[in-house]
Amino acid sequence: MRENDMLEKDEIFSKVLRAGRRTYFFDVRATKADDYYITITESKKFTEEDGSFHFKKHKIYLYKEDFAAFTEILEEMTAYVLNNKGEEVISERHQKDFKREFQQETALEDASVKPASEKSFTDIDFDDI
Repeated sequence: MRENDMLEKDEIFSKVLRAGRRTYFFDVRATKADDYYITITESKKFTEEDGSFHFKKHKIYLYKEDFAAFTEILEEMTAYVLNNKGEEVISERHQKDFKREFQQETALEDASVKPASEKSFTDIDFDDI
């Protein structure tokens, strides 16, 4: 089989989802028997301190006999998350101004902390407990 024919088989149908540092590739591919299956690839970009970068990829192969069960569980899991936590992303990593807000909050907290000599406390006698 020519190399061009192999490329055409690999590119039967594809969709891409870009999500920040992650990109998801959904591809329909063909088996040697010319049946179809799906690959889902997560590609995540990592940047080194020197400015260079590399990608880490993870791939799932999903065959037709598993489509119904996979879809059912995926729908159940996504519904569970959305019903219990809503659609708002609450991870600080996903908040655009997280670093700046965190630094401001930390600075305010540091300014309000009194030295140990200035702190008041309640004298507790453990015989009272």
